[in-house]
Amino acid sequence: MSVQRPQKYGESFSEWFSWIISEAEIYDYGRYPIKGMGVWLPYGFQIRKRVIELIRALLDETGHEEILLPLLIPETLFAKESEHVRGFEGEVFWITRAGLDELDIKLALRPTSETTISYMESLWIKSYKQLPKKYYQIVSIFRYETKMTKPMIRVREVTTFKEAHTVHEDFESSEEQIKEAVNIYEKFFDLLGVPYIISRRPQWDKFAGALYTIAFDTIFPDRKAVQIGTVHNLGQTFTRVFDIKIQKKDESIDYAWQTSYGISERVVASIIAFHSDERGLILPPLVAPYQVVVVPIYQESTKDVVIKYSSDIAKVLRENGIRVYLDLRDEMRPAEKFFEWELKGAPLRIEVGMREYSSNVITVFRRDIAKRETVPLQQLVEKIRTMLDEVAQNLAKRAWKEFTSNIRLSQGVEETVKVLRELGGLVLMPWCGDERCIYDKLQGFEGVDVIGEVMEDSLKRLNIDLDMLREAKCGFCGKQARAVVAMAKKY
Repeated sequence: MSVQRPQKYGESFSEWFSWIISEAEIYDYGRYPIKGMGVWLPYGFQIRKRVIELIRALLDETGHEEILLPLLIPETLFAKESEHVRGFEGEVFWITRAGLDELDIKLALRPTSETTISYMESLWIKSYKQLPKKYYQIVSIFRYETKMTKPMIRVREVTTFKEAHTVHEDFESSEEQIKEAVNIYEKFFDLLGVPYIISRRPQWDKFAGALYTIAFDTIFPDRKAVQIGTVHNLGQTFTRVFDIKIQKKDESIDYAWQTSYGISERVVASIIAFHSDERGLILPPLVAPYQVVVVPIYQESTKDVVIKYSSDIAKVLRENGIRVYLDLRDEMRPAEKFFEWELKGAPLRIEVGMREYSSNVITVFRRDIAKRETVPLQQLVEKIRTMLDEVAQNLAKRAWKEFTSNIRLSQGVEETVKVLRELGGLVLMPWCGDERCIYDKLQGFEGVDVIGEVMEDSLKRLNIDLDMLREAKCGFCGKQARAVVAMAKKY
């Protein structure tokens, strides 16, 4: 393994990220002969799998049903909604030939599935009695990224795309679904210890075909904003195009209402970006492939005794639902194993030698604080569970502290631009609420992107004084402020 480690923070973050996903055997990127496509390695795939299991559980418990839609979308179907087509036409991969034959109708590799699900819903849904309907799938999507691709962050095959699609009787019901979707994502990111800000995207940056878009963004160590989740109220845009009419409770006939919301492997990228240090990863126990790694330390004369003691410890932990790896590799010295598992981010490491065996104890190393603790064997399960909880809480606390340290308040455009160019991060500024005001004033300022109108719950979580902001003047035009807009340099 290479011992030369790039710096995590600042402009070298991209280099560090590429280094860590390679060295920790998470993701092989840049060597497959198609730009923007990587390979999930076994260890990384296990992290990805547990992220998927978490979002799947949250969706299932809120009445969502998993489906699987076709990968290919005929051009005739994809082109039905004009705004949607304009939003994606530059990103679509098209299949024009099958075998030796030119196709009469081009087939798109799905960039998203609103048109596909809407077509099927026009066949399935006829009455309010069937509603609300909440579907989701976790699949690959394909987008022809023309900007510089980055592993997990900006790719051409998004391999971990969770897209939910819901149908409702009326606007009010769709709005309630938006709230539920936001709550699901809040819980999801909180469980992963990934900090975020929630905002309403400006109309020019909303999802193509949506009434509006709500987005979750975070700040990476290079102090750029990364979108990690989106929620869209689609209104009746697609139901009108695909003629999804329902009989309502009052027996009238009208078009249904839809929402959609998605996340991708940027979630895994966020876990790596926040939960790591100069030694490597520090994985949240919830998604760590192994929550505990047991490393026996022995000489040839004590090998059998120590391995038996270590194996018994691993067995007890497994029987109590804790994911354990017993590292019995003879070709590696204990110090090499310590190095590897610190790099790969195992939350806890149990070290077992003759001293531990003789005293009926274990030595536990906590990856997040790099400290050891001696634990009596009779407290094994209870103590390990407590320590795993402490690791998760500490990681979340540290991540939020880092995130909030990169958020600043500003009173005007010039100050905002100066801060973003010099320090990066996220800048919050009072705003009158007129999107034309933003658009006009930011023309010509490179490297300054509008994130959106920050939701009130996000402002409260960040301990922003709402009364103070309401009394402020718009940083763009000087009129009375009625909201807060977030700006950053985006990926």
